[in-house]
Amino acid sequence: MTKKKITWFAIGDINGFFGLIFDNLTVLSFLAGILIFVFQYPAEIVYKRMFPGTALGVLFGDIVYTIMAIRLAKKKNDPNVTAMPLGLDTPSTIGIALTVLGPAFVYLKSKGMNVNDAAMMTWYIGMATMMIIGVIKLVFSFFGNWLNRIIPQAGLLGSLAGIGLALIGIIPMVDIFGLPVVGLISLGLVLYGVVAKYRLPKNFPAVFASVALGTIVYYVFAPMGVFGIAYQAPNMGGLSFSFPLPTLDFVKGFSEALRYLPIAFPFALLTIVGGINVTESARAAGDDYNTRDILLTEAFATIIAGLFGGVAQTTPYIGQPAYKSMGSRAGYTLMTGLFIGLGGVLGYVSFIVELIPRPILAPILIFVAIDIMSQAFHACPPEHAPAVSLSYIPSVARLLQIKMGATASTLMMAFSKPISTIPESLVTVALGNGFILTAMLWGAFIAKLIDKKIRTSAIYLVVLSLLSYFGIIHSALPEGSMYLPWQLPWQFHVVPYQFSLGYLVLAALFMILSFFPEGKNREGLTN
Repeated sequence: MTKKKITWFAIGDINGFFGLIFDNLTVLSFLAGILIFVFQYPAEIVYKRMFPGTALGVLFGDIVYTIMAIRLAKKKNDPNVTAMPLGLDTPSTIGIALTVLGPAFVYLKSKGMNVNDAAMMTWYIGMATMMIIGVIKLVFSFFGNWLNRIIPQAGLLGSLAGIGLALIGIIPMVDIFGLPVVGLISLGLVLYGVVAKYRLPKNFPAVFASVALGTIVYYVFAPMGVFGIAYQAPNMGGLSFSFPLPTLDFVKGFSEALRYLPIAFPFALLTIVGGINVTESARAAGDDYNTRDILLTEAFATIIAGLFGGVAQTTPYIGQPAYKSMGSRAGYTLMTGLFIGLGGVLGYVSFIVELIPRPILAPILIFVAIDIMSQAFHACPPEHAPAVSLSYIPSVARLLQIKMGATASTLMMAFSKPISTIPESLVTVALGNGFILTAMLWGAFIAKLIDKKIRTSAIYLVVLSLLSYFGIIHSALPEGSMYLPWQLPWQFHVVPYQFSLGYLVLAALFMILSFFPEGKNREGLTN
């Protein structure tokens, strides 16, 4: 066999680089925007402490994936091998900002901490959360296929699709229509070139075009007052050197981070299962990567990020065949890793995040949300569509909770007069707490019910009952903490006992029905 020349770079790597780089920049932009503008978190800590370590995780992962691609190309004697794309995980980065970091900062301030101390402790909690997620991913890298078997795809993909709708879709869409002229120009080009797959003249990258044109239009017309908003020049202070160093400060936030384990744990599992799926997708496209190597790399990248101050986990991105079809090889992941990694150190990533308004980057997240929601329905059996749909609801409840800003005092006021049902505010908070795990299990029990496996469905309901009893899901407390229900303030007793009892009664009902001829026959036929 003739030995072919293996090159790590091709012209298609340029398109791949722009696509992958803007994915990462968009996630970083929303991480900063949520913390700084929604929760009034100090920008200095975001840009100089959180960003460098987060970027280092991307640098490590992309370098390893680049090396893996070159090795695979040499092994197969195939110059057309494409590296697995890696970057910041969009659902968990936005989800953790909205449901861990932001709420932790608000909670710590409510306990009397000054802003700087609360911000630093929040950073420690973020690092500790990354370390926990990284270790979970490391362990479950060896059990990924088992996870895939016990949790139906409707639960896994449905929970992710709910995040796509509520957190990745709605919040960026609000940003787009906050500056509609510029936002819709950028959104239109993303829909035209990425969703509808039209080619721009000269095969110009659609994502780069949407960002470039939107930015030009903004800076030409915004200073004139055309958009009806006050123009604000970008902050040049973002350009600063901040070298990430390993630190054990995450230990200071470890006990607090455990309060958010019901959020962190499912996010870790989702990236493990996602890593399996994207590796299978790459294999189908002709690039036979070792699944465990892919999973272990993302686990170590997350641990490195947390150890160096990062607060966002990495993951292999879906769409490796798309990068392959555009002619990318191994160069685009190396260039992306270097650009993001050095940008975190030198500060130009922070500057770019400040330079490009969020409504211009938001359409990239809209595409991600559309893709996640579409995949959930396409990848699951058609009959599981109701299970996928039901999985959306906990994420919507979480979004409502974030928007209404429910506090302990407002919830306690709900009990100031006699009630015939649990107050709406408390139900919304409980449905939103542990939303990812709730969505996975809701999708699972409905999928099993649809498959006529009634007793298996009942087992999932028993699991839901146990988890809700201890606040792992449906926590009655605004901050979403786990608890021993008998130690709760009396105002919150109703949730763990009633929610848990409700699931348990339904499980018992299903078990009874499984012994009747209809349930018994179908259970026997399918098991």
